[in-house]
Amino acid sequence: MTAAQTTPDQSDQFKILLLTNRDSDNVGDQLIEASAISLIEGAMQNLGIARNRFSIHSRAAGMITKAYMKTGDPKQIESAKKSISESDVVIFGGAPLFNYRYQLFYLRTIRTIELAQEYGVPVLFSSIGVEKYDEASEKSMELKKALALPVVRQITTRDDIDSLRKYVAGTDVSVAHVSDPAVFADIVFSPKPKAARPAPKPAPAAPTSLRARVVGALPGPVEQRLRKVLHRPKPTQTPSTVPSPAAPTASVPERKKKIGLVVTRAGIFADNKIDFTAGKQRQLWLDIIRDLKARGYDYHLFTTGHFADEVLLDQLVKDDKVPAGKVTFTVNSPEELHAELSSCDGVIAYRLHASIASFAYGIPSIGLSWNFKVPYFYESVGHGDRALPVEKWTAEDIVPALEKAMAEGVHKDEAFLMTVYETLFAGLKGVFAPGSTAKPYTYAELHTELPRYAGTTEKDYRGKVTRKLRRTYEAYRRHAY
Repeated sequence: MTAAQTTPDQSDQFKILLLTNRDSDNVGDQLIEASAISLIEGAMQNLGIARNRFSIHSRAAGMITKAYMKTGDPKQIESAKKSISESDVVIFGGAPLFNYRYQLFYLRTIRTIELAQEYGVPVLFSSIGVEKYDEASEKSMELKKALALPVVRQITTRDDIDSLRKYVAGTDVSVAHVSDPAVFADIVFSPKPKAARPAPKPAPAAPTSLRARVVGALPGPVEQRLRKVLHRPKPTQTPSTVPSPAAPTASVPERKKKIGLVVTRAGIFADNKIDFTAGKQRQLWLDIIRDLKARGYDYHLFTTGHFADEVLLDQLVKDDKVPAGKVTFTVNSPEELHAELSSCDGVIAYRLHASIASFAYGIPSIGLSWNFKVPYFYESVGHGDRALPVEKWTAEDIVPALEKAMAEGVHKDEAFLMTVYETLFAGLKGVFAPGSTAKPYTYAELHTELPRYAGTTEKDYRGKVTRKLRRTYEAYRRHAY
């Protein structure tokens, strides 16, 4: 793909403020952030804007603080004002930004838009979660009013496009139903392909020891590192060049297919008006484990990182005697969630982004639908039958559904997957290079051009764990006193 014929002044230095749910304990939100950053970098590169000519400042969509929400004290949002005023565009990426029923996201979204309007900074919403439009709800109508402000240029959603159209009715805001950024997690978290090099000339044959021949048959350093990260078993070493007439070849048992079981917090069902207690969820997992074992599968339980999800996991081990070796208790980074999911042959999940990431990795999954967003996702990727409603939350329904999904595999509609990139490309083009003749990368080009995840630094990891512990202690204090 050639660079745009018309590009911005080469002396410009652009600042992009990306707002996601990055500080959430739910690592699925961190996958979104990593994927959104990669897509933005790719789109800017696609527009012919060199990486040293723009910066991405990633902050939490909740930068409008709780203290400000309670007091209205302007000192509490000085940091947010500074970030917005110094930016050339504000991008909301992948978070449930219109939620108002039992969350305060909508108020933070409104205030952020108002500040952007104050400083004249364009606003793009990319693949966000949208809660149902409701004319009888004062909260919903407040959100509609803010979205009519002139700085709002584009809104794309991963779920309720019908509600989104109602939110922007009467405006010229561009809207679309798009894929989730995390559908590109398989690219973002994979090594970038290297350019092909000519094959080296074969070296002259030389006598080698038995040990040298065996070591030479092992996977190379790159493959070894990948297998370690992805928790893949090493291939059986049977070098044909090493005769062993005295020792019969030992039969290696076939690896059992491993099913990932992704649990969730007890309160998520009550929040969504579903009568499903923690005890019922625990019993469901025990039933599923029993059926999986009977059918010859291995299994592993984990969460997407939320501390309240881990509480239920702890109960399964301590109270229900699930072997600790079958559990990963804490997941705190995108790499850790990537490793857990990538080691599975199938996944059963309550958390939506476990399903989305599984889809990205080509791993068949079953989503247990506690919220409308779960079936929306599965339907959007052509696997609507893999989202099971409450009445089918039984091992007798779930395990056969997973086996069917594993037999069918994962189908990817490249045209739909590209929608999140193509709309983001169009939005950034409108802000930074309206006269550009550049065309968005193709799906094949994204595989080679998308920047890869740089990894979680030790400092970042400590920050994630510290925030998680703080929320854990705050939750304990609320319930203990």
